[in-house]
Parts: sequence; structure tokens; C-alpha cells
Amino acid sequence: MAKFIVRYYLFKILKKLIKKLKKTLSTILVILAGLKLCAQHTYVFFGSFNHDKETEGIYVYELDTLKGNLSKVTSVKGVLNPSFLTLSQNGKYVFACTESKTKNAGSVSSFGFNPEKRSLTFINSQKSGGENPVYLTTHKNGKWLVNGNYTEGSVSVYPISENGMIEPGVQNFQFSEGSVNPDRQDHAHIHSTVFSPDFNYVFLPDLGADKIRAYKFETDKKEPLIEAEKPFITTAPGSGPRHFTFHPNGKFAYCIEEMGGAVSVYQYDSGILKPIQRINTHSDELKGDFESSDVHISPDGRYLYASNRGSENNIAIFSILNDGTLKTVGYQSTKGKHPRTFTIDSSGKFLIVAHPVSGTAVVFKRNAETGLLRKVGREVKLDGVSTVQIRKY
Repeated sequence: MAKFIVRYYLFKILKKLIKKLKKTLSTILVILAGLKLCAQHTYVFFGSFNHDKETEGIYVYELDTLKGNLSKVTSVKGVLNPSFLTLSQNGKYVFACTESKTKNAGSVSSFGFNPEKRSLTFINSQKSGGENPVYLTTHKNGKWLVNGNYTEGSVSVYPISENGMIEPGVQNFQFSEGSVNPDRQDHAHIHSTVFSPDFNYVFLPDLGADKIRAYKFETDKKEPLIEAEKPFITTAPGSGPRHFTFHPNGKFAYCIEEMGGAVSVYQYDSGILKPIQRINTHSDELKGDFESSDVHISPDGRYLYASNRGSENNIAIFSILNDGTLKTVGYQSTKGKHPRTFTIDSSGKFLIVAHPVSGTAVVFKRNAETGLLRKVGREVKLDGVSTVQIRKY
């Protein structure tokens, strides 16, 4: 009987200890999760028209996700006019259009980013296959880079090795035809290269030809770019299609038209674009001299943002309806001159704009419910800053 009583009380004591241990373990896990969250860093990558290799060309800043301030981490010299940047899918590498707007030149370059050491290191360069490279993108498998060259109207494809090195190009397609504006559209001008959501197609807005070109992308082939069944869709004459993006649901696509000052909306399915709307990025008061530039969608798919340069220097804000069409919400001054590019972070909380003319980077906080923007933090002075990318590590 005594043994039974002892066992009973020992069991009760043990049960209490296990309960306390569980609570302690839960607390430790919460603390560790918090520490991990605190250990995450959001880095912002800027490229620029530096016009001199001896000056800084690419910059890395850290974003304070509470106050919206940017603090410098590192920078790179020895590179000329890194006008556009993109990151590898895993964030280990930064790829740049280099020697942009440089006569008889043009290249694409690779850099390795180490978030622990907070360092950016040059890896290598390859010729871009045409003058004035303006846009590049990577395949989700990390093995391919696609670049667009504005002046000569061409697209180039490069394999990427496991260490981030850009291999010699395996394809280069040149386009020749122009459109209705003799000053701006005497021949083709490829302005962006954008993969479809499933990465099976690449779309090439051609400002010079008023076309959005389409290619299949077959990763198992040595030359993966193959003309699509429907090789292009025409845009409004003189519209000058520039940048292009897909809705997160993959059912709709949006093209900003530089010369037309509008966004064209398309239904999308397996390489086919079907136009459903064209809406101005400016108020009715503005009648011409449009300089629309960049376009992005919030991660939740509720709002689209389109930047306007020239006399406007603003971002047009649209709500996205269930059928993919747009409804104007309003306009936000970008607090700088010539908002060439901007980007939205993965959380959807911040939008950062690059202004090459005023040489400023400006941070905005985004209201997820209304879509409206509010300037936060201190603007950063960066000569000729022309491109921006954000990633959390």
C-alpha cells in the first residue's frame, strides 16, 4: 500500500514537471522564432548611370522596416552604367545591364552577394549582343539569363553556371521593323524581357514596333528561345510598349506604354494575350508628351502602380477588379524627378522609387487597404540612380 501511495505522488510530481517543461519549451521556441525574425534583413539594391568606372555604380542599402530609413551597406566601383538590376531566384547573385547608353558597347555582368559578410563581389561579364542593354531577367531554375537591348532592338540568352558566372550567349535575335513615329520608332527597341508565371514563355515589349513579342522557353534545349505559336500582339499605334507584368493569379497581364501614357490590360492563357482594356496613367488634363515608365502589382494582387516621368513625376494608382480590369484610385507625387523604376517589397508594405535626374531614392509606405502611398524615412542621394530591387534575407 505504501509503495502505491509513493508511486501515485511521484506520478503527480512528474506530471507537473512535464507540464512546466512544455510551457518553458514553448516560451523558448517563441523567443527563438522572434530572434530569427529579428535576424532577418531587408536589403535594397540600386544601380545607376554613373558614367565613370572610377565612381560607385551599384549600391546596397538596408531598409529599416519600422521607420522606412535606408542605411548604406556597401557599393561597387569598376563598372560602367549598371542601369538595370535583377536578382537570382535564390538571392545569391545580382545581374546587371552594364555599359548602357555607351556607344558601340553593352554588356551584362554578374555579382555575388553575401548577406552574412554584407559584401557584393564582381564575378564576370559578357557582351550583351547589342547596344544599350536595358532589362534582364532570370529563369526560376537559376540556369538562364535573358537580356533586352534597346538601341539595336535585340534579345540575348545566356546560360548561368552554378557559381553565378554568366556563360557566353547561346542566342541573339535582332528585330528590325518600326512603327508610326519616325523620331522614336524608326526600328525595333526591345525594352523589357519578362517570363510568364509558369516560366514557359518570355514576353518582349518592343517600343519601336508597337508589339509585345512572345517566345516559348524550353529549358531542356541548348537554345531555349523558340518563337511562340502567336509570335506577337500589336499595341495601339505610337503607344511604345515598355514594361510588362503579370497578376499574381497568372490570369492577367499588364503593359505600360511609354509614349501612349497608358496601361493595356490582357487576359492571359498559355502564351496568348487577349486585350480587354486600355486605361490612361495620367489625368485628362495632360494631352501629350507622355513618359510613362514602370509598372508593378502589390503582392496581394489588389492594386497596380504605374510611374510617369516628364512633367508628372508621379505614380498612378489603380485598384484591380475581379475581371482584371483597372479602376483609377489616384496619383502620388514621387518626390523626385524622373521616376524611371520602382519596386515593391515582398511584404507589400514598402514601395521604393529610383529617380536618375534628381539622383534620389525615395521610400513610401503602402496602405494595403486603400492602396495609397505615404513617404517615409529620409530620401537618399545617389547620382544617376536608375534601378532598384528589394529582397529579404
